[in-house]
Amino acid sequence: MLTRIATSVIALVLFIPIILFGEWPLLLLMGVLAVIGQIEFIQMNKLSPVSFPAIISAASVFALVLSTRISTVIEGNVMLKIASLLAVSLLVYAVTKPDFKISQIGSIVLMTLYIGVAFYSFVALRTFSATFLILVLLVIWSTDSGAYLIGRKIGKTKLAPDISPNKTIEGSAGGTLTAAVISAVYLIFFPLFESYILSLLFMIMISVIGQLGDLVESKVKREYNVKDSGTLLPGHGGVLDRFDSTLLVLNVLFIIGLF
Repeated sequence: MLTRIATSVIALVLFIPIILFGEWPLLLLMGVLAVIGQIEFIQMNKLSPVSFPAIISAASVFALVLSTRISTVIEGNVMLKIASLLAVSLLVYAVTKPDFKISQIGSIVLMTLYIGVAFYSFVALRTFSATFLILVLLVIWSTDSGAYLIGRKIGKTKLAPDISPNKTIEGSAGGTLTAAVISAVYLIFFPLFESYILSLLFMIMISVIGQLGDLVESKVKREYNVKDSGTLLPGHGGVLDRFDSTLLVLNVLFIIGLF
């Protein structure tokens, strides 16, 4: 527990100033985190981090994060071109490597897009509104903390026993309630939409989506039979473990098109 807390404090001390500063430092940090997350998934697939699939998918996920800058050089839908290039490269590679399966290509391309779009959206959201980004992060973190603390105290009814046996409906509700309280106070000082109620409901939705993102990551790890995605963050696991909720939230915000 102490290791987990110490890691969180150190990460926040390093992370928050970069978020506040934004610009290239944030862009590069998100690119690096995306690459680490992608390599974690590659290793779940029992592939070497220096194999061709690892290198090409890591380069692709980094390019996705940087696609706002790349788009000034390359015309057209940059994200689609990056995804297509990755898929074609892996398909050609599979022809020369019989043990490399088409199902692996599908999962690698899927996770490249999922991770890349999320970290791209992190940068885009910071450019759009720093206060909105901070609120989203506060909602995710407070949901996680609230669900953990309340779930330990009164949690009895399993939320998704086949995916994450320790999560409970009571904990989930408690996490969302905690996020709602945090949002209610934050929105007084930093309004999101013209309607306060609509803004609060939107952040409650973000809380629920974040918990679904946590379950998505648990599903991935269960299918690949791993406890943690990596060991980068002592007490927390890897990048995919720490950003599990954030990945789905940012993908949904990207789809909605708020920034």
